[in-house]
Amino acid sequence: MTTSRGRIDKRQAILRSAFAVFARLGYAQACVQEIADEAGVAKPTVYNHLSDKATLFRHAVQDAAQTSLRRRLATLEPLVEPGDDLRATLEGVGHELLRLHCDEHSCSLRRLLYAEITRFPDILDVVTESGPHRLTQALADRLARLILAGRLCAADPELAAEQLLALLVGPLEARSRMGTRLLGDDELRELARAAVDTFLQAYALSEPQTVAS
Repeated sequence: MTTSRGRIDKRQAILRSAFAVFARLGYAQACVQEIADEAGVAKPTVYNHLSDKATLFRHAVQDAAQTSLRRRLATLEPLVEPGDDLRATLEGVGHELLRLHCDEHSCSLRRLLYAEITRFPDILDVVTESGPHRLTQALADRLARLILAGRLCAADPELAAEQLLALLVGPLEARSRMGTRLLGDDELRELARAAVDTFLQAYALSEPQTVAS
């Protein structure tokens, strides 16, 4: 059991070190020896876990995408029990999603994907399945529960989730100039408020009309 656990931990160390080196140098300039040094293992150990550099790259990107996804999924938990102020909860979730989208790990993953997509066209499917697609599904599930509870109105929760994420990420990409400009926390909160405001204009339940006597 200990040996198995140690092997898993060593593999994770290799994958995380490989991602760091690939993100820093790019695929062509990165070498397996440097990855081994960063992971604190011998070069043959890297090949024992992952057979060649290309396989190492694919698995490192997949692991990075899954790590990013786990962090994003955790930000959706407040929507399970949003409390009385749904707007504030959505804004909090939106702010956390924007913050994670801007962190160094996520920016490095996107830069690496853009740089190497022509060399590894298959990694787009890997990253999409481990990232945006799963996040949209999870958010759609949370929104569906809110719809069933009578707190939102939408015929298609998945479409609503796609639109909320687009309202968050679209302006962020524009303002950050595709991740080359650092946005402060106040600006991220402003973007989250604007996105949620637009989202609720489309999906919030209408207030009941009072009839004058």
